Amino acid sequence: MNNPLVQLDPGLFVWTILTFLLLLTVLAKFAWKPLLKMLKDREELIRSSLEDAEKAKKKLERLNAEGQAIINQARSEAQSILSEGKTAAAKLKDETLDVAKEQAKKIASEAEKQINIEKEKAIAEIKSEVVNLSMSIAEKLINKNISPEDNKALIDESLSNIKEYES
Repeated sequence: MNNPLVQLDPGLFVWTILTFLLLLTVLAKFAWKPLLKMLKDREELIRSSLEDAEKAKKKLERLNAEGQAIINQARSEAQSILSEGKTAAAKLKDETLDVAKEQAKKIASEAEKQINIEKEKAIAEIKSEVVNLSMSIAEKLINKNISPEDNKALIDESLSNIKEYES
């Protein structure tokens, strides 16, 4: 048993404890405090990051809600604009139809007036021809003294000429 590691030497034991305490003091001053400070800083950084992430999540939810509200409002406005456009188009259509109907009535009225004027002219011309024809017949009757059969034939001939002018 001459092995120095296995033997109990009180001097070595004291020096080992002193060395251990000295090492513990040096480590506590120069290693543990910076390590604990670094762990505390890291913990604080992680906590801060989690709080920031939670804030960002809440802000994102709020922005999503606002975005959805804006989309809904835009849809509503688009529907109202569309219905206003349809109403305006229907109104414009009705106004255009009314104007067209009014113009058609004017044109029909003017055409009817023109037809009546032309009809009156034609009737006046026919009357003039009838008068001229009657005058011609009367002149022939007066100038020529004819028998009743000739007179009847002359009247029939004049009447057939009148019927030709009327048709």
